[in-house]
Amino acid sequence: MKILAIESSGLVASVALWSDGCLIGEFTTNFKKTHSQTLLPMLDQLMTTIGVELSECDAIAVSAGPGSFTGLRIGSATAKGLGLALDLPIIEVPTVDGIAYNLFGTDRVVCPLMDAKRQQVYTGLYTFDNDKMAVLSSQKAVSITRILEEINALGRPVIFNGDGVPVYKAIIEQDCRVPYCFAPASAAAQRAGTLASLAAVYWKDQKEHVVSARDHQPDYLRLSQAERELAAKQAAKAVASGQDAGENKNE
Repeated sequence: MKILAIESSGLVASVALWSDGCLIGEFTTNFKKTHSQTLLPMLDQLMTTIGVELSECDAIAVSAGPGSFTGLRIGSATAKGLGLALDLPIIEVPTVDGIAYNLFGTDRVVCPLMDAKRQQVYTGLYTFDNDKMAVLSSQKAVSITRILEEINALGRPVIFNGDGVPVYKAIIEQDCRVPYCFAPASAAAQRAGTLASLAAVYWKDQKEHVVSARDHQPDYLRLSQAERELAAKQAAKAVASGQDAGENKNE
């Protein structure tokens, strides 16, 4: 089986091809270029380099969110377009699960941290038992204080990875009450190769992650800035309308 993986949920742009338990090829960049500029050229170069046609793939794995709204849309649109054109299913891999899987086999609790802005992180808690990843706390958007409270309550050693670590390192060092460490750069960021490996597990054991290309949608976990601003305007308008109605009633 061949799985093409696409990762664009954050600053990293990454594509990989997994085949029957082996990572055949992977291209990854962590540079300030838009994924619309890098993703398709990287994909074309990867397939050309390893001499495999897209039509030979059996499924497409994609980082399904959370993450950058723009990045997720680009990755999902690319996966969806290829899936529709080639009649391939999509394996939706939760972004935070994929980051945690970089540390497969560790005896510590894994806490990925993605900087979600607005004083929040996309995060979760994971362990590895009997060669399988277990989800202690599924991915969510919370404050760094909230996830540290969960970690302290567990009372187990933890390892942090993800692009949120540099942002919140000082707070972790101040408030984490259990033994902790930080993953090296090679295991800290999103990678399509890791995504593909986890997608293969989901393909075999967790079919709820497998959808048709037509049905695939990214999971943003929270509203975009534009949606938040619209909701705020609507709420303000509703309050103003209520006040006007009250004033007219009293006249």
